[in-house]
Amino acid sequence: MKILVCISKVPDTTAKIAFTENNTKFDTNGVQFIVNPYDEWYALVRGLEIKEAQGGSVTVLNVGGAENDPTIRKALAIGADDAVRINFEAKDALATATQIAEFAKAENYDMVLFGKETIDYNGSQVGGMVAALLDQPFISNASKLEMDGNKGKVERDIQGGKEVIEVEAPFVLSAAKGMAEARIPNMRGIMAARTKPLKVVEASASADATEVVSYELPPAKGDVKLVDADNPAELLELLRNEAKII
Repeated sequence: MKILVCISKVPDTTAKIAFTENNTKFDTNGVQFIVNPYDEWYALVRGLEIKEAQGGSVTVLNVGGAENDPTIRKALAIGADDAVRINFEAKDALATATQIAEFAKAENYDMVLFGKETIDYNGSQVGGMVAALLDQPFISNASKLEMDGNKGKVERDIQGGKEVIEVEAPFVLSAAKGMAEARIPNMRGIMAARTKPLKVVEASASADATEVVSYELPPAKGDVKLVDADNPAELLELLRNEAKII
């Protein structure tokens, strides 16, 4: 089973967010970056579990510059066999998807796995775009994936229940909570990651379809109002006339 897991570099959730250049670029000064949790905890770990059960290989793929290499090494420490970085600074999801699809098309992977979204943009776009560009089935927000040879049985949560889907490789899938349990790199994995291959390939021809006009922070939260538990009438009054949610 030849598996490709696409990973993104994202700011740690504790990072202080700020913008530069007239609010058109994210300020990376002092920001700690991590592997996108949905990519790491669910897509990557499930890919490794499938490889361990059925044999094969797991390659991690990232689109970005050389500054992403330490983040990619983290994925190698968790257990991926090798890594590829496409040397390209994408400005939108379509440009990223185009680079991934061009690479995956040439390598004939049995499955391409993503986390359901990145925690910085929350777009959930790239996986579906890659599937369309590869002309392969796409299953989004999967919470369970079992493989029997070349056939996959996928489960995902829907309102009021679960949906079960059968799919035959090759396919593209985005993983959500429940797909796997997070793995913490051990010392052996960390040491091995230093020597595992990280191949850098140049980008294929691609044009950005969008551009960022500006970023802005959400409005600051107002002061908290405490309501005595013995005064529900005051709470109802605030919800109705101030918060306007009832």
